[in-house]
Amino acid sequence: MARGKLRIYLGAAPGVGKTYAMLSEAHRRVERGTDCVVAFVEHHGRSRTEVMLHGLEQVPRKEIEYRGSVFTEMDVDAVLARRPQVALVDELAHTNVPGSRNAKRWQDVEELLAAGIDVISTVNIQHLESLGDVVESITGIRQQETVPDEVIRRADQIELVDMSPEALRRRMAHGNIYQPDKVDAALSNYFRPGNLTALRELALLWVADRVDEYLTEYRSQHRVSKIWGSRERIVVGLTGGPEGRTLIRRAARLAEKGAGGEVLAVYISRSDGLTSASPKELAVQRTLVEDLGGTFHHVVGDDIPAALLDFARGVNATQIVLGVSRRKGWQYVFGPGVGATVARESGPDLDVHLITHDEVGKGRGLPVAARGARLGRARLIWGWLAGIAGPLLLTWLLSSMLPHLGLANDMLLFLTMTVAAALLGGLLPALTSAVVGSALLNWYFTPPVHTWTIADPKNIVAIAVFFGVAVSVASVVDLAARRTHQAARLRAESEILSFLAGNVLRGETTLEALLDRVRETFGMESAALLERENDVAPWTCAGSVGPRPCATPDAADVDVPVGDHLTLALSGRVLPAEDRRVLAAFAAQAAVVLDRQRLQQEADEAKALAEGNRIRTALLAAVSHDLRTPLAGIKAAVTSLRSDDVEWSDADQAELLAAIEEGADRLDHLVGNLLDMSRLQTGTVTPIIRETDLDEVIPMALGGVPEDSVDLDIPETLPMVDVDRGLLERAVANVVENAVKYSPPGEPVLVSASAIADRVEVRVVDRGPGVPDEAKPRIFEPFQRYGDSPRGAGVGLGLAVARGFTEAIGGTLNAEDTPGGGLTMVLTLPTAPQRRMEEPERTSAFTT
Repeated sequence: MARGKLRIYLGAAPGVGKTYAMLSEAHRRVERGTDCVVAFVEHHGRSRTEVMLHGLEQVPRKEIEYRGSVFTEMDVDAVLARRPQVALVDELAHTNVPGSRNAKRWQDVEELLAAGIDVISTVNIQHLESLGDVVESITGIRQQETVPDEVIRRADQIELVDMSPEALRRRMAHGNIYQPDKVDAALSNYFRPGNLTALRELALLWVADRVDEYLTEYRSQHRVSKIWGSRERIVVGLTGGPEGRTLIRRAARLAEKGAGGEVLAVYISRSDGLTSASPKELAVQRTLVEDLGGTFHHVVGDDIPAALLDFARGVNATQIVLGVSRRKGWQYVFGPGVGATVARESGPDLDVHLITHDEVGKGRGLPVAARGARLGRARLIWGWLAGIAGPLLLTWLLSSMLPHLGLANDMLLFLTMTVAAALLGGLLPALTSAVVGSALLNWYFTPPVHTWTIADPKNIVAIAVFFGVAVSVASVVDLAARRTHQAARLRAESEILSFLAGNVLRGETTLEALLDRVRETFGMESAALLERENDVAPWTCAGSVGPRPCATPDAADVDVPVGDHLTLALSGRVLPAEDRRVLAAFAAQAAVVLDRQRLQQEADEAKALAEGNRIRTALLAAVSHDLRTPLAGIKAAVTSLRSDDVEWSDADQAELLAAIEEGADRLDHLVGNLLDMSRLQTGTVTPIIRETDLDEVIPMALGGVPEDSVDLDIPETLPMVDVDRGLLERAVANVVENAVKYSPPGEPVLVSASAIADRVEVRVVDRGPGVPDEAKPRIFEPFQRYGDSPRGAGVGLGLAVARGFTEAIGGTLNAEDTPGGGLTMVLTLPTAPQRRMEEPERTSAFTT
């Protein structure tokens, strides 16, 4: 089944006429014979809108009762059963009443579209989810009802219903939007002229962007390469030089002259990575472009003019801004330059602006990679030896041992020596070898010998060819060596950055570890991350490694700023320029790690505060009820006993005294658990570990439960355990009391123990209702009662205290399901070593 089509009427504010326009469209379609129904339209008491509903079929709404009131919502099932061609659904961002089919009305619309029903709907610009913060900053009101942007963008048609702020305010004043008693408040708050103007601009820009997407899609589908100047798009070509800032500002001024102008800065780098661009300067220019409302793009292309023109045509640009070339006059013999080539090949659709700047004619220099490539000291020495001493030695060998070898063979041998010099030492040794070899060939082996005169013209050509081949081979070898060096360096840089980014993203790197990595990677003595609050505040050290870290950036051999008030300072040696690129990435990552650590600290502190607030709230609830209940019972019993108006029998007095005793026991137990929990929370529990026999501790822990409510199975052959007797007794007592509380009548709790490897397990088994797996971790949290336990059952500290005491003595406490139904608590305790030195017996901090 084909999906239905969605048409949306978009407005800047309530009252612009979206619903009226939707109903007008419905009448036009009905007149053409289209099956169109009103699924949900709210006229809000506006008479003109209500009149437009006449003559349109309306699907009855669904009534939903919520909190004692009856609400009406769109009946999705009724619309699906009616199955019209077109359904009108007003207020797309509306939140449905709880109990509806879907939470949001746009989800109802999705069902209608999936069923093949076309939908016409309305929405205001303030209800778009991505614009929530912007609308709140304009109006001061946070929109609670929003619709995802993707839902609107998927619409087949979006029509803007526009109205000037003045006209909208007049409609409001005439009572055509809100009721008269709300008009004054609306005009002085949400419907202020400034608010309406800003919202109108927001709606117009959003629709313009959507139209631009439609245009781009259309051009792509129809393969339209010709530029359509629907609005000014200005592409700025950057080289990474300082003139880029001038070009960006000039382009921004050009864009301001046309409505909706857009600036796109593009930097084109060669695929071989050989570039003279400054990463720091490019970062500054990127920030400048974004501050001026433009966008920055990075494109790879070996043919810079072609890549620039392809980019400009791809974004449907209308103008290109370039700087006048920085090349010196004599360098134009190698070509007309990028600016002239782009201007020549741009065609009639693209205007090219060449902007003068302070760097014109100052030259560009060699690429950074070319300057930075080195073959190593040993290779250079061998290269110079091969370039100078090699031809001399070869001349001696050929003159003394092979005098009749022939000029052609002599040239090949000298060419071999030049190639060897190029392979070893690069360009300069090879050029030197070619010059020396040419001179020696002329003097010793070209007739007439021992003169600079060459008798045969063919020999002149041969020597010239020899020199040209030698220079060419030397250039190729030198270029290959530089690019091999660069590739190795870039590979090392990429490996470092990949490892660094991976660790930082996974959160595996602390600030100190990252700084140590920096120090190790660059062979520095120390590294420190310095920060300060403002430009005049003193520097403080956020983290450092190594001896004698720098206290200020001025004291460092290398400092890399990160923002305005953060810098990475290293001491040990001065780094070359090519190393600072990677160092800048380390500095940025160090700032990220520092921010993440501080955010984590704040999150931990917030979590601790939240946990403390939760415990305090629960404690107050416990004090307000669980402490008050036994106190009230005790007070009532004591008041009754002291009353002179009633003469109590011995049985009544005994019952009242028993109630007092029971209340006091409950208070004692409750206060004991509260004190234990407070000690665990503050970390003041200090266990005294010694060898203990379980059959001496567990029976004493059962003193607080009724007789015949527990079956005990503790073998005498169990090994001794290393525990604190008092803490273990309290833990077992709490676990057993909890098990007895939830066991059905007549079903005793089983307490058994067994030895497994180097530990002893104590199992407390009950046949109660049990606990689901997802709830098992929560029953050990403070102030947690499972299920519908009454308030009188305690404050929910027993198991939390038991687990805290068990972990304090080196054991564990976990919950498992009892086979056949119920819950089993498993206390795992460490066994005592076979041999231990005698220790004087000490008394635990907790005794029973």
